[in-house]
Parts: sequence; structure tokens; C-alpha cells
Amino acid sequence: MRSVIADAKRLVVKVGSSLVTNDGRGLDDVAIARWAEQIAALRKGGDGRPGKEVVLVSSGAIAEGMQRLGWSRRPRELPELQAAAAVGQMGLAQVYETRFAEHGIRTAQILLTHGDLADRERYLNARSTLLTLLDLGVVPIINENDTVVTDEIKFGDNDTLGALVANLIEGDALIILTDQAGLYTADPRKNPAAELVKEAVAGDEALEAMAGGAGTSIGRGGMLTKILAAKRSAKSGAHTVIASGREPNVLARLAAGEAVGTQLLARTARLTARKQWLADHLQVRGRVVIDAGASKKLTEEGKSLLPIGVVSVEGNFARGEVIACVDEAGHEIARGLSNYSSSEARLIRRRASSEIESILGFVHAAELIHRDNLVLL
Repeated sequence: MRSVIADAKRLVVKVGSSLVTNDGRGLDDVAIARWAEQIAALRKGGDGRPGKEVVLVSSGAIAEGMQRLGWSRRPRELPELQAAAAVGQMGLAQVYETRFAEHGIRTAQILLTHGDLADRERYLNARSTLLTLLDLGVVPIINENDTVVTDEIKFGDNDTLGALVANLIEGDALIILTDQAGLYTADPRKNPAAELVKEAVAGDEALEAMAGGAGTSIGRGGMLTKILAAKRSAKSGAHTVIASGREPNVLARLAAGEAVGTQLLARTARLTARKQWLADHLQVRGRVVIDAGASKKLTEEGKSLLPIGVVSVEGNFARGEVIACVDEAGHEIARGLSNYSSSEARLIRRRASSEIESILGFVHAAELIHRDNLVLL
């Protein structure tokens, strides 16, 4: 069996609290240095393998804050959790920045809440920022914004956050590094006959029955949250690997094709999954009529839709909503996510992309709909 990570181009790597903080004893600088070294190697590639894009989702802020504040138990009160996160995030960001800088890699801190991804415009803003950082060669380091979350908007665990980020950036695979070797058929701490599940299909109901509950007093997630995260990732076509972060050189070994831990496969290819979601989206908020030239660019050349090819704009829609593209005879030929609202689209239609800033005073993108967010019908 060959690891799916070998062929993945864009990865989300999630590291759990127990690993980052050495089981709650404070930030594990040595472990973080190892991951920074491995991620640097993944980005560089080698042995005929191209480099990979990597986004890191790291837990540990609350656990580090607890250590700095001298708390031995995770607090229950939300204000105390938020205070611990605020204190701990300072140290977490500093250590990551220092260790990646040793390899000449710049890092960026991104703090997200569920509301950032539930709101269409904030979703697109977060996506644009992350993709731009990857283009710039920066490693985004993401954590839940525990300093402001409430029970209503928190992700609840960074496994879920990792899956949502994989969906957000259209990652090929999610790697969840934990303190366990992977998923077992039963709890290996209680059943010595438990066997490691090396490969399965993400979303298989039998996997949830195998998974245990919460992990430690330091982290919020257990194996069940990882199984559910893999199920969520698979919806956008991303595979998931659950492996021990204490395995020597685990990321490099996975990238070389070695099967480490548990591999949970997505049934649908990434691009197919996203295109299918767009094609089946029921809430089409408006439509744009496009000229023959733009129609040809979309259908025959696989290009993005530029404002200059738009004849008219119909309906009212916000940035990030799904709109239909119809030709001048009224036939729907495509649909996709609009980079501009209907009012903005009306102002820039029939205009060159280079004129967008002078017309609107800002530029979200050169395209009205990027080809990655567009599906032909």
C-alpha cells in the first residue's frame, strides 16, 4: 500500500495539543523544530518529487497558556479558556516563527472562527488570503480564535478545523498528527487484540464505532473527532492520514510513499467533488449573460470568466454566491462562485480587468468567476 501523500500537491497538516505541548508540560520546542524541518523538506521536494504546498493547523495555545499561568487543569469557564488562549498564542506563534525562519521560511498566523467560514464573504476572504500566502511561499499557521469564540461559534476541536481548512483551500490531503499510531479496531489501551486499521474509506460508519471518545485533559478531541474530520474532508475530495506525531520523520516518510498510520480515502476526486457541489447547488442567486467570445473561452479553452465578456447582470447576489452563466440565446452553460456582488458586477461588466480598481476602488480578483470555482453544464 502506497501513501496518498506521495501524490498530494497541497497538504493541510494538523498537530495536536499533546504533541505541541509535550502532554501539557509546555511548548515542545524540539518537536516543533522537527516538524518545521520536515515541512521545509516537503516544500522543497527532491528525488524527482515536486515540492508541496503546506498549511499547518496547530493546537496548543490554551495548553501553553495554562502552563504559563500555572494551571494544572483545563478551566471550564469560557473567559478563563479565552484568557489562557490569549496568553498561550503569543508563545506558540513565536516558537513557530523562530523554527521556520531557520529554514528561510516565512510564516503567517491565521486565527479563525466558525463564523469566518459560515459567512460567504468572510469565507472568500479567508480563502483568498490563504491561497495568496501559499503563492508567496509563506506557511500559514492556523488555530481556532479561542480568545473570542463562544459555545455557539467554536469549531470544538482542531481536527474539525483542519478538515474545514482542507475544504477551504481545496487541499489534496489532510494529515492529522496525534499521540496515537492511528485508528485501531478497538481501544488498544483496553484490548490487547486491537489491530491498526491501515486503510479504509472515509465516511464508513464502521469507523465511528471503532473510535474512542475524548483524548486527554489537555486536548479537546479524541479519535472520533478525527474520523469525523476525515469524513468532512472527503466531501471535498481530500484524503486523510492519521498518524503518530512521535514517529521519526513521519511527514517525510509519508511524502516518500510509505504507509504510516491509518489512511482514510475519499470516494470522490477533489476536483470532481467541488465541481459536483457547484453543479448541484440549488441556491443560484442570479445570472450573467455572456457574449460569444466569453462562451468560447469557458467551453472550449477552460478559461475564467472576465468582466469584459459579461453583457448583462441579472438578479441580486453577494460576493461568494453561486450564479449562472448564460449565453445570449438564454442557454445556461456554466455556474460558479462570483468574486463580486451583483452591484459591483454591473459596474465592471464590459470593462477590462485592469480597470476594476479605478472603477470600484479595490480589486478582489481579475476574474468575475475563476475557472477553479466554475463548472460547465
